[in-house]
Amino acid sequence: MTISVVIATKDRAALLDGALSSLRAQENAPECELVVVDNGSADATPEVARRHGASYTFVREPNRGKARNAGIARASGEVIAFVDDDVVVPPHFLAAHAAAHAAEIAPLAVSGPILNIPDPAQRPVPSAANFSRAFFVTCNVSVRAASLRAVGGFDETFDLYGWEDTELGARLRERGVHRAFAWDAYLWHIKPPTPESLEDALDKAIEKARMAARFVGKMPTLRVKLATGAYGLNLARARVLVPGFAQPFFAGIATSERVPSALAQLARGALLDSVYTEELERQLRRRA
Repeated sequence: MTISVVIATKDRAALLDGALSSLRAQENAPECELVVVDNGSADATPEVARRHGASYTFVREPNRGKARNAGIARASGEVIAFVDDDVVVPPHFLAAHAAAHAAEIAPLAVSGPILNIPDPAQRPVPSAANFSRAFFVTCNVSVRAASLRAVGGFDETFDLYGWEDTELGARLRERGVHRAFAWDAYLWHIKPPTPESLEDALDKAIEKARMAARFVGKMPTLRVKLATGAYGLNLARARVLVPGFAQPFFAGIATSERVPSALAQLARGALLDSVYTEELERQLRRRA
């Protein structure tokens, strides 16, 4: 078995260096190639990729699906593994993915625990809290290249934040690919404690809602509606509990320095929920 590891990245050369270093330190792993897809970087990303012997592709348009499709096209392995540029993997990571595929009866999408850490020096082991039922998350997943190409890879019309990996997973599932969770195929995902700005989070909520409506329009199944929140009970809940007219109130509490941090976080969550569901309902009506 051969494995191609595809990493889509932009302007995170230092993090990419750590990810590639850990991937080059694999033990008892099958033959492996590293494929870095640069989604428009202006930093030292090309030099880092080449220093680690990775195949390098540049995609100027900021579209994660298009970038990963370029990686799929460049990959020569029987299995393609996707990881993010801000991860560190243990020495047995690729061997664990390969073992799961070697034992498969039907085609599999193999994922493993994702352990969020504040810095690369921390290396906890996975626990029950790290289990996930997600079918296809590109931070840590592998699948046969033939299966990916049979469904056409990522849908590049998902050109905003959110759902492009879930949508691909849904098409793989329809094609007969099954989910497998391999506990030994874990990795550490570097998440510094610096919080995301409220402005950036709101932009992502709006983009994610728009892509959710596109997902539902393309695949209007109950599973997709439940996953995206695009069903009547959830939209009615949001209209009552987090109505659009209350968004300035939630924003005021979320940004106030006078309220306890726990209350500010609750208000932030309510605001993001309101913005997401309001935009989702607007997009669904537009598509009806």
